[in-house]
Amino acid sequence: MGAGASGLVDDDTSESILSGTVPRKPPTSPVDAPTAAQRVVAGLSKVALVFRHAQWAASGERGLTPTQAQILAVVAGNREPRGVGVKAVAARMAVTMGTASEAVGALVEKGLLRKEADEADGRAVVLTLTARGKREATRASEWPGAIVEAVDAMPERERATLLRGLVGMVRTMQERGMVPTARMCVECQYFRPNEYPGEAKPHHCQYIGAPIGDADLRLDCAEMEPTGADADTPTRARLWEVFVNGQPLDQHGPGRNGRARPGVRASMSRRADHASTKGVSP
Repeated sequence: MGAGASGLVDDDTSESILSGTVPRKPPTSPVDAPTAAQRVVAGLSKVALVFRHAQWAASGERGLTPTQAQILAVVAGNREPRGVGVKAVAARMAVTMGTASEAVGALVEKGLLRKEADEADGRAVVLTLTARGKREATRASEWPGAIVEAVDAMPERERATLLRGLVGMVRTMQERGMVPTARMCVECQYFRPNEYPGEAKPHHCQYIGAPIGDADLRLDCAEMEPTGADADTPTRARLWEVFVNGQPLDQHGPGRNGRARPGVRASMSRRADHASTKGVSP
């Protein structure tokens, strides 16, 4: 029978409930279930929510917007000899020129940035940090503690797998013009993937002259030199192909007999130790 017009449960249904034989709602059809990609995005959206909240909280305490704080970090992290201008800031942050110009103007008014003439081109303007701006940039460059702690709590293997996956995501978005070009290991002429199969650190960095693992991969490396720029370096596509497929770049094993770039001996030991103990930070 079931429930009557009054909405009450009849005796037959009550007995079925007690005996545990009431038919349950069928599971979601595979067609309606979210895909693996959608579930990953759902997880990333939760991380992004925490990240945005932390950014607003930290920036708000100092009277800055997240965009302004990020601009300070970009200017502080610039490695170009000529300095960085508003156009370059907009490109690196993937925002419009209008958004960048407005935020830069606010930072100049707050005494955190200065606009100076480009020595190489008097018509151009480069941005420099004031003393206060440098202090704020240092704070702006810090990652939200809650997210860092959550990542630190992951087993090392899971952290390495997550980083490897993020590298692939960033590369795909970069290829599609969705994010600025990143200075990643997997597109660097010094990177030699899978030189030491089966080892904890299977890759080789010719810049530091040392093995590195997936957990050591960088998403933004100041020493990165794009591959494919010279005839004797592999193309970006080739380097990515062998990295993903678990193959060495060639049969000669450049990681085994290759040498570090001349002029970096002073930094080799320091960076190699850093890579082996803490991993290379993105």
